[in-house]
Amino acid sequence: MSKHSNKEKDEKTNVMRLLDAAGVAYVPHQIPLGDGDPLDGVTAARRMGKAPDEVFKTLVAQGPHGEHFVYVIPVAESLDLKKAARAAGVKSIAMLPQKQLLPLTGYVHGGCSPVGMTKPFPTFFAEEVVLVDTMTCSAGKIGRQIEVRPDDLIAYVGGTVADLTVS
Repeated sequence: MSKHSNKEKDEKTNVMRLLDAAGVAYVPHQIPLGDGDPLDGVTAARRMGKAPDEVFKTLVAQGPHGEHFVYVIPVAESLDLKKAARAAGVKSIAMLPQKQLLPLTGYVHGGCSPVGMTKPFPTFFAEEVVLVDTMTCSAGKIGRQIEVRPDDLIAYVGGTVADLTVS
């Protein structure tokens, strides 16, 4: 491994610094990035040696009046927009256009974390999160993940557990 790779591995992301400051325990993971191959969540889980139901993706949606909501669901699952709207208490939601993600959250597609967005948004965790001892999600950079106890992360972001995925 090159010196750059070691430095990259040891470098803390903003997500990690925020969790450190709050006293939230986590285990950092670095996912080996392939040569230009897309890194979807299931591939990321496999590269970390994790089951896809232990690895979660962070999605951002917009409500009918311009309000924003964050959804954290297992990487192999799909967000049910009706269930997600119901959880948020709005009539409907639509996925945030990708070009709006960075200015709104401070994160790029593939590196979005429920921790440390530019401002707090109502955050909902798929009910599947109660089935795992630890969950892994983005550490705010593509290829960087954190493994954390679900209760700790939900409490830290002020999240709510709800039925969110397509049955």
